[in-house]
Amino acid sequence: MVTIGMLHYRKHPDTVKKAYAYAAAAKMEGVNFFYFSFSNVDFLTETIVGYKYEDGGWVIDTFPFPDIIYNAGSASTEMQSQVEEKLRELIPFTSHSIGNKMSVYNRIQDGQEFRQYLIPTKKMKSVQSVMDVLKREKKVIIKPTSGRKGDDVIFIERIHDEYRLLVRRRELRFNYAQFSQYIIDLLIINSWIVQPYIQSVTNDGFPYDFRLHVQKNAEGKWIITCIYPRVTVKGVVSNISKGGYTNMFEDFLRMEFNEHYFNMKRYLEHFAVSFASHFDSLYDDQLDELGIDIGIDKNRKAWIYEVNWRPGTPPTYSLELDVARNMVGYAAHIVRKNTNEN
Repeated sequence: MVTIGMLHYRKHPDTVKKAYAYAAAAKMEGVNFFYFSFSNVDFLTETIVGYKYEDGGWVIDTFPFPDIIYNAGSASTEMQSQVEEKLRELIPFTSHSIGNKMSVYNRIQDGQEFRQYLIPTKKMKSVQSVMDVLKREKKVIIKPTSGRKGDDVIFIERIHDEYRLLVRRRELRFNYAQFSQYIIDLLIINSWIVQPYIQSVTNDGFPYDFRLHVQKNAEGKWIITCIYPRVTVKGVVSNISKGGYTNMFEDFLRMEFNEHYFNMKRYLEHFAVSFASHFDSLYDDQLDELGIDIGIDKNRKAWIYEVNWRPGTPPTYSLELDVARNMVGYAAHIVRKNTNEN
């Protein structure tokens, strides 16, 4: 029987909400499952002190190394990174980093097939980097090269000699000197990218995007876990964690695209699976799960806002078990595939 170890930086599974869903899915799929953290790995005995779900609760036990590791949480310390690196040499992992926003952009650009959906993006190296884009575009977006959940996305609009910024739903107005100093201060604390602002708005004028959540299944094929719109009523970042809201996919399409809703539905579904397959081919390590964020402009053209690995499920959908079942099936598929190849 296949054994999956779920690796997370938190020590106890009670503090990781989705751990129960993965334990339940594994049980239903006939797969052994346990949870563990970085500090409980013994490389000398090749054993791990972890937790299994039994009789309504988590029970601590000692386990031999699993057949595969579902790395649910990233290493955050040097010690954790060393443990993860050593484990990767011994055991296959389900998830692999796709890199930061700029490296993802460059891969898609080089891959060519989906480059037409990319928003032109540059590294923000100086104040002039932003000014160059503002000369061509009335509105721009800057965001950290690394970061998730819409963290620190800043909207900038030039209005005559004034610069209007939206920062975490707060409006700021600067003259050129103040704006220049603000950008310089940002560059001291982080690396940033700059791109034109793509207007993807509802019929009522609210910014929105679509999250295309895809996973590999028990056959190793890309499937759609869910597609859902995210709408913001204030600001420019359509992210649920930033105060936006979501809606049922087909209901939203009917409201926004009327008689064209079915064509848009098919378009988004095809885009999700075909992009995931192509994007996967750009990496040496196989990917398992992606969250693709896209906007639709007034001409109904899709634009890729961001590609995320380890995407979260929306709080208004009960998809934890679906996500867990797909991961468990895919993990078992990798183990069987490796066994047959050897």
